[in-house]
Formats: sequence, structure tokens, C-alpha cells
Amino acid sequence: SAAGVLVCLLEYPRSKRKKGSTMERCGQKYLTAVVKLFGPLTRNYYVRAVLHAALAVPAGFLLSTILGTVCLGIASGIYLLVSAEGFWR
Repeated sequence: SAAGVLVCLLEYPRSKRKKGSTMERCGQKYLTAVVKLFGPLTRNYYVRAVLHAALAVPAGFLLSTILGTVCLGIASGIYLLVSAEGFWR
């Protein structure tokens, strides 16, 4: 589905850690360039939290997509907590 592709494109190109020994994923630098084109719309955690929550709502009405709904809901909550953390500091 288009929603799955959108989530994959948004989540796949996470940056490499400054510390540690993580390796860059296959094709990550190309997808990172695409995500950067959308600017703060794709890098803002509030926007990601709302996007994941909005994508979870229609999926909750079908029994076959309940697990995906739960995953998107959890991701939305995590992004909301991370974005609010900067607010409380």
C-alpha cells in the first residue's frame, strides 16, 4: 500500500551515529538526500508523530492490519515523547 511505502521511505534513511560502529545501510545516502529535500516537514518529530497517528487510524478498521496499526501507534507515541522531551528541558 502507499502508506507502507511512505513510512518506509521516511524511516529508512536515518543518519549514522557519531559514536559507535554502525554501518550505513544499502542505498541509505540516496534516500537521505530525498528526505532532506522535504526539509523540516520530514525531520520534525511532531510532524512524524502526527503522520504516523494519521496513518494508523484507517488501518485500525481492518482485522488484517491491526498489527501494523499497533506499530504505527507506538511509533507515533515515541515520536511525540521525543519531541516533547526538548520542550520540557
